[in-house]
Amino acid sequence: MRKVNSLPGKWWWNAVFSLVATLVVVGDQLSKSWIRSNLAVGQSLPEGGFFFLTRIHNTGSAFGLFRDHSFSLTIVGFVGITILFVYAFYVCRRFPLLNNALSKAALGSILGGAVGNLIDRLRFGYVTDFIGVGIWPPFNVADSSITVGAVVFAGCLIYLVFSQRQETKRGKAASQRN
Repeated sequence: MRKVNSLPGKWWWNAVFSLVATLVVVGDQLSKSWIRSNLAVGQSLPEGGFFFLTRIHNTGSAFGLFRDHSFSLTIVGFVGITILFVYAFYVCRRFPLLNNALSKAALGSILGGAVGNLIDRLRFGYVTDFIGVGIWPPFNVADSSITVGAVVFAGCLIYLVFSQRQETKRGKAASQRN
């Protein structure tokens, strides 16, 4: 006999993971395409201000670290994507508290960002960055997605740790009462 609540755990969270990843890749690639079509390298809109668009070619990772290491970063991208797939589809089954929509959406966000930047590295040998905020180095939709996904997933992990501690405390308290 089939369990009623086994349905979400079997395919729904994986659909959330895939949908979020796909939306991030599409949004990232469309935004980068628009920037490449409408701004010259180094051009900014508006000139000055706190928030602006400026097209740059980043051959490094976030914040321009590891500049001119595109090949190495491409390999790291493939490895990271593989790890995300393995975790999302196999490892998190062992941790039911992480097998939920929020965790899968966070992982999908990270995957979509990694794939979006990897597409640029494979096509052009660099990543197109264009979002400027204050003195922060320019970034793109993929970078934002990776960052937000990592923060949300870290929050899920922290929740898991604290909920496990609470469960342990409750178990000890119950055994002491008996």
